[in-house]
Amino acid sequence: MSRPDPDRLLARVAEQESRARRGRLKVFFGAAAGVGKTYAMLEAARLKKRDGIDVVVGYVETHRRSETEALLEGLESLPRRKTDYRGTVLEEFDLDAALARRPALILVDELAHTNAAGSRHTKRWQDGLELVQAGLEVYTTLNVQHLESLTDVVARITGIQVHETVPDSVFEQADEIELVDLPVAELLKRLEEGKVYLPQQAGRALENFFREGNLIALREMALRRTADRVDLQMEAYRRDRSIEANWPVTDRIMVSIGASPFSARLLRATARAARRLRAPWVAAFVETPDFARASQEVRSRVLSALRLAERLGAETVTLTGSRVSEALLDYAKARNVTRLVIGKPTGPLWKRLLRGSILDELIQGSGDIDIYAISGEPGPEAAPASPVRTTSPALRGYWHALLAVGITTVLSRLLLPVLQPTNLAMIYLLGVVLVAMQGARGPAMLAAVLSVAAFDFFCVPPYLTFVVADTQYLLTFAVMFGVAIVISTLTLSIRQQARAAVERAQRTEALYRLSHQMAGSLDAGVLVEVITAITAETFHAKVAVLLPNADGGLAGGREWKESSLLDAAEQAVARWVLDHGQPAGRSTQTLPGARALYLPLTGSQKTVGVLGILPSDWEIVENPEQFHLLETFASQAALALERAEIARQARQAEIQAEAERMRTSLLSAVSHDLRTPLASITGAATGLLAQAGRLDQATSRELLETISDEADRLNRLVTNLLEMTRLESGAVEVRKEWHPLEEILGAALKRTERQLGDRPVRLDLPADLPMVAVDDVLLEQAFINLLDNAAKYTPAGAAIEIQARAAGEMVEVQVHDSGPGFPPGAGKQVFDKFYRGAGEAARGAGLGLAIVKAIIDVHGGQIEAVNHPQGGACLRFTLPAATGVPSAAALREQEHAG
Repeated sequence: MSRPDPDRLLARVAEQESRARRGRLKVFFGAAAGVGKTYAMLEAARLKKRDGIDVVVGYVETHRRSETEALLEGLESLPRRKTDYRGTVLEEFDLDAALARRPALILVDELAHTNAAGSRHTKRWQDGLELVQAGLEVYTTLNVQHLESLTDVVARITGIQVHETVPDSVFEQADEIELVDLPVAELLKRLEEGKVYLPQQAGRALENFFREGNLIALREMALRRTADRVDLQMEAYRRDRSIEANWPVTDRIMVSIGASPFSARLLRATARAARRLRAPWVAAFVETPDFARASQEVRSRVLSALRLAERLGAETVTLTGSRVSEALLDYAKARNVTRLVIGKPTGPLWKRLLRGSILDELIQGSGDIDIYAISGEPGPEAAPASPVRTTSPALRGYWHALLAVGITTVLSRLLLPVLQPTNLAMIYLLGVVLVAMQGARGPAMLAAVLSVAAFDFFCVPPYLTFVVADTQYLLTFAVMFGVAIVISTLTLSIRQQARAAVERAQRTEALYRLSHQMAGSLDAGVLVEVITAITAETFHAKVAVLLPNADGGLAGGREWKESSLLDAAEQAVARWVLDHGQPAGRSTQTLPGARALYLPLTGSQKTVGVLGILPSDWEIVENPEQFHLLETFASQAALALERAEIARQARQAEIQAEAERMRTSLLSAVSHDLRTPLASITGAATGLLAQAGRLDQATSRELLETISDEADRLNRLVTNLLEMTRLESGAVEVRKEWHPLEEILGAALKRTERQLGDRPVRLDLPADLPMVAVDDVLLEQAFINLLDNAAKYTPAGAAIEIQARAAGEMVEVQVHDSGPGFPPGAGKQVFDKFYRGAGEAARGAGLGLAIVKAIIDVHGGQIEAVNHPQGGACLRFTLPAATGVPSAAALREQEHAG
């Protein structure tokens, strides 16, 4: 055991402090209903209570099982919160009562339950998390089919879609998972005996969800998920204590792949072994400095191997390192790999002795990891084996080597009379170092060989011969040659690592830019532009995001269409990708004859589109790291587009809900307000017809007045409906002219005499009140609606006050009634369509004030509803005043003087 990492210890301490501030969550986990989760939870709770712990039952569903109900005896239970939902009284867990009671341990059954409408949280697992955050310890139960990541698997196996789910993150946050398991045969027996469901329900369950095959599959998933949880705990323990030794608790296989044609055989053999052992496996490729100079053929072979590994179900990873064995072993130990598969060396023995063998290095440093070397012939699809070809160094490097040796030779001959030969060797060594720093091994080796020869020929006696009189110079020659090789190797390695670091930084920066710019928008059009621009810039390619259109086809960008890349053949490839959710096109094994590469944009629920890419240089995309980056781009783009689609659907749902609410309000208001006057008119007219000639004059007049009043009321309703429709549709043409406010107000008072009745209207209009720039017809309608509204809420004989005053460039008008005023918080709601106040006076469709607000808005004014300090409601609004135009009083004085 090595010394623990201080950073990990600090992180562990911070995590422990965070957990200390919150409560604990224990999940009793099972494969299906009836395995005994609730029973096990109650037994554990009774043991806690026996130890003196304050235990409270928040919510437990017994399903009328007598043995479960017996365990509730002696345990305090919180009263359930009753909720009325569509005429049915539902009993729910009372979260507020639990937080107020604050027991040490609370039991909350059925974590995946959906709460009734009106609850604080929509899901019970949210209630559980709030209890845990409040510091309470929570016991709960959960079936494996309710885990969100497994719902699609459960649906395929059982044919039943589970809608009540719990996020996997909640399951992973649990402090303890207790598996409650029961053999399938025993569970079926309990079901038949009526210990799980009532007899009539048990029969249906046996025919559907509780089939033996379904239960076996669910049981295996529960066992595996619990084992995965334990495995994560073990890895965390090893990581926190820096335990590097392998703990082979469960098998995990890793296979090393490369450019060899034997990689396909290695992958298939490893896949078969992983299936037999039911173990996860990883395919790893190590990118060494030499790989940066590899040919396109080699890169394509590596990419094909990685794609094959993914199709076989492996997790693929690309490692970076100067030595393949070190990178593989470091990763294997970090991932707790138990078996490492590698190809058996096929080269000649002398090469392995000279350069070393990766297999030997792995065996020497593997420790507890088992090493498997597999040999055999390549698969039929593999290309003939060929050595890794690297691009030849630039010829310029060799000319630099010759030039450096020539310069150091001339300098050494000039300094030969004053310096010893050993000092002259340093000059040659300096030249070799300068050549080696260029990073090319070939020129450095040439410079080393020529420097040794030139030093011997020109600077070591006897001169101008290759004879060495003093054998000590042989050591000088060896050191010069060795230093050149070491420096060139180190320089090349450092340059390649720096280049790899720069490439990783560029990939990270590109991914950050993509995520950052997509995060700021929920508009699909903007997202498509961002994805296209950044992907095209990163991969130097033509890019198109192809999304399904209303016709069932795929729509691409303008550039994509103009370049004839979206012809019938390319559309067929893109459509296949959309339908199957798999990559296709060039550089893939599916429809490789296509001109472009197409990747599916797969979100959390479905494939939302296709990413088409046509790079200027295919080597950029076929590089394994770049291809993984492209796949990451596609994943991020898919999630962003899916988020935009969800937001669009949510907005559409809100619009539909609002439209439905308005339609319902309109039908309710109109049906009532039409029926009432029509009934009055019908009744009065019927009375006149039935008693024609027999009614006295007063009664006849009263009935006729009833018909007239109700017809007028019906006319106002229809007028308001039409006026609101015209204002909202923009069909109203506002003709602003300068008008005296008192003239418009006088016309409105004349038209509302019947509605006002005996209610006096007090006007407070200054003589110097400026004229207003308004449409007099619209403003008159606004005053009519205001007066009609005031008359409804003002008692008979009570006054209505109208005041106006100049306020800078605006004229402020107030209409104050003597009614009860506005309810608290209704200041803005009164202007909503179909809003009606309380009481018998609140008749009408609720459009009067909404029309007033619309009229004031089109005039550039503002309106507000407040309660007057002296009582009653006050509607205050502003209108633009005339500047440089005489007031109405001034105009009358001028006319009188004239």
